[in-house]
Amino acid sequence: MASSPEMRASDSDRDRIAGVLREHYAQGRLTVEEFDERLEQLYASKTYGELQVITRDLPDVDMRSYSAEQQNKKAEKQKAKQKKDLRGAWAAWLAASGINWVIWFIVSVTSDGGVYPWPLWVMGPWGVILLVHTIVGDNGGDAKKKELGK
Repeated sequence: MASSPEMRASDSDRDRIAGVLREHYAQGRLTVEEFDERLEQLYASKTYGELQVITRDLPDVDMRSYSAEQQNKKAEKQKAKQKKDLRGAWAAWLAASGINWVIWFIVSVTSDGGVYPWPLWVMGPWGVILLVHTIVGDNGGDAKKKELGK
């Protein structure tokens, strides 16, 4: 942060402080009401001194240490986690579909007539939802985060 509290703050300074507030909110140091109140104060602030007042009771708040690079690293970790979760969902779909087809095959072989391919009703809708989520991604979640100021 600048050495003079009278110096005017930029939009990127306010964005960095918003990120710090979100982090402290996520860690449970701020309630929803406090977080909202501080965000309102933050975006009404004009100087570094006003920004310092917003974060003075929070530990280890140093604007220089909370850079855009750290925010990008967090976003990359989140995307990697989502990708891993998506792979897990596809693996579960594949396992459940395989088990259902094995059961259908055993029933078909041991019965007199043909058996309706009911596993399609298990794997079809589930697979379509996974496919859409894989193609589109989590854009709905990103929009929700932007709406909440995250």
